[in-house]
Amino acid sequence: MEQELEKRKIEEEEEKWVLDASKDYKGRVPLRASTGSWKASFFVLTIEFSERVSFLGIAINLISYLTKVIHEDLNTAAKNVNYWTGTTTLIPLIGGFLADAYTGRFLMILLSSLVYIMGLSLLTMSQFIPSLKPCNINLCHQPRKLHIVVFFLALYSISLGTGGYKPCLQSFGADQYDDDNTQERKKKMSFFNWWNFSLCFALLLGSTLVVYVQDDFGWGTASLAITVFMTLTVITFYVGKPFYRYRRPEGNPLTPVFQVLIAAIRKRKLSHPSSPSMLNQVSKSESHGRLLSHTSRLRFLDKAAIIEDKNVEENENPWRLATVTRVEETKLLLNVIPIWVTSLIVGICVAQSTTLFVKQAAAMNLKISNNSFNVPPASITSFAAIGTLIVVPIYDKIIVPILRKVTGNERGISILQRMGIGLTFIVIVMVVAALVESKRLRMDATEKKTMSVVWLIPQYLLIGFGDSFSLVALQEYFYDQVPDSMRSLGMALYLSVIGVGNFLSSFLIIIVDHVTGKNGKAWIGKDINSSHLDRFYWLLAVISALNLCVYVFLAKRYTYKTVQRRTLENDDVDINIIMP
Repeated sequence: MEQELEKRKIEEEEEKWVLDASKDYKGRVPLRASTGSWKASFFVLTIEFSERVSFLGIAINLISYLTKVIHEDLNTAAKNVNYWTGTTTLIPLIGGFLADAYTGRFLMILLSSLVYIMGLSLLTMSQFIPSLKPCNINLCHQPRKLHIVVFFLALYSISLGTGGYKPCLQSFGADQYDDDNTQERKKKMSFFNWWNFSLCFALLLGSTLVVYVQDDFGWGTASLAITVFMTLTVITFYVGKPFYRYRRPEGNPLTPVFQVLIAAIRKRKLSHPSSPSMLNQVSKSESHGRLLSHTSRLRFLDKAAIIEDKNVEENENPWRLATVTRVEETKLLLNVIPIWVTSLIVGICVAQSTTLFVKQAAAMNLKISNNSFNVPPASITSFAAIGTLIVVPIYDKIIVPILRKVTGNERGISILQRMGIGLTFIVIVMVVAALVESKRLRMDATEKKTMSVVWLIPQYLLIGFGDSFSLVALQEYFYDQVPDSMRSLGMALYLSVIGVGNFLSSFLIIIVDHVTGKNGKAWIGKDINSSHLDRFYWLLAVISALNLCVYVFLAKRYTYKTVQRRTLENDDVDINIIMP
């Protein structure tokens, strides 16, 4: 009876306090009722929404600005957009590393937000200050060199701000949920769904309202509006400081990985122990963190945790002896690499939706029905957001609860299964895009008719459907399946999928242009009607299908992270540390 009362008391304490490594803003262990969860997520989602409205409003219409105002040809403009987008989503690898190792996520978000606002302000000035404007008159055939320099300086300042902002904000939002609590763990899964919902709502607003203001009132007015909006939400984010849970930086997260690799190489001639229990289990420095269970994958690395001689003081040297948790963290990082490579096709598909798909729209009939209103070409991307806004609530509120009952899995389906569905949609998108572009070219050449932009809606809706699976799964995967000390870096890896995908898209354009341009029939020419984008899309469809086959092979053999659950009963944390 006493044991049951004691167990119940422990369970009540577990519900009262957050058991992971979080602290409140005063450095105390946080109380579950007053910190974290959705009350903190509201502030995180607000600043993410404003940043995405700002960024996507610029990114979606950038190719139009480069071709119409700076007068770049289609090939050059598409590559410049891809370079900028790629850089913007690769710099987070540096920002995520610095946040995990030194600054912490909250401080990195604030500092990078200031740089981001500086870039938006510079972009605004390039449109209003007379000496920085494109030229003296509204219609100019040769923009000022100074304007081009300042314009690209503003763009890459935004990239730099995004580098610290993006990898930290989403992981900071996920940090508001305790992985050792079942209910909060389920809420965290919903958080990733609603994060993507917020992102797509921002895409809808950015591709309609912001693009409309850019096209009808000028880029200066639009830039001023998004600068003010972003500034207000950064202030709002700071106001939420008392409600957040914080994770302290743990130093260079890559050092333990190198320690495991070197220790395993040093002991490469040793035989594997007969039982995993004979390996070095836990050190004092790890006793307050989450411990990982041993797995049989990459068994060579297990040698790093073999205890050669218990009496030798050198065993305290982490470069000679690692723990099972450190070994498993290294395994996690190595197992992420193949999945990362096969997910790059997502970035390539996203690159088309903001470049070549937009130029297709610009060459089509932008009137819907008999309405005299012309739809801005970049606004067609809003249908991708609409597709996601339709699917995410249905998936989160209807499909997942049903799948939980059927499969017994608290996620409904596994992360990699969800990602696989998204990769399947990418193949379908590229096939549909190729068929639509082929029909558009035939109508233009034979019937002398301009196809309605409505024909692009299906491929954008399919992109939205696919993003509901692939992007959400990638976010959750790179947060959950990397070591706890690398979660900002994990989100940077997710963003790098988009970045590297954009660079690969530019590389493919260069290769295709070089190969097909020799006979004067380039697939991607100086203008849309002299090009054969349908053939380029068929090429991407084939690449996507082959990539899907490789992904399925890898996903079937993947082993997920297994964490030993911490409780107050078996934790060695003193009660005076738990009390605020």
